[in-house]
Amino acid sequence: MLVSQILKAKGDLVFTATPNETVSAICALLHSRRVGAMIIMDGDRVAGIVSERDVVRVMAEQGASALNQPVSGCMTRDVVFAEPNETVNSLLSRMTDRRLRHLPVCEGERLIGIVSIGDLVKHKISEVEAEADGLKAYIAAG
Repeated sequence: MLVSQILKAKGDLVFTATPNETVSAICALLHSRRVGAMIIMDGDRVAGIVSERDVVRVMAEQGASALNQPVSGCMTRDVVFAEPNETVNSLLSRMTDRRLRHLPVCEGERLIGIVSIGDLVKHKISEVEAEADGLKAYIAAG
């Protein structure tokens, strides 16, 4: 299965913010939107990604004062991207190796969606279940 198929099923909605948003505002957005990460955009360009892990790290390092600082200070700038034509297996491997939970999906420079490890695992489980059902039917017909 390709990333483009996952985006077609789940939709292309991506929650974004700007680098000057405060960490506190990002925390509120993560909570209200019930997501684990947000893409930080500088105009039409992906400037970074901020996850719950980033927030916890900056809070542990700097304490409550971190909440009033811009998210640009704690976001991950070296963003790892996915492309629409990549397979679920290749992304699962990349995410596991790099300990990532979210990958923005870009077509060229344009952000077109985001996939989480949960999205990929869900589709992988569906794929394995369909294969198992096919094998059961084959054996039963046998």
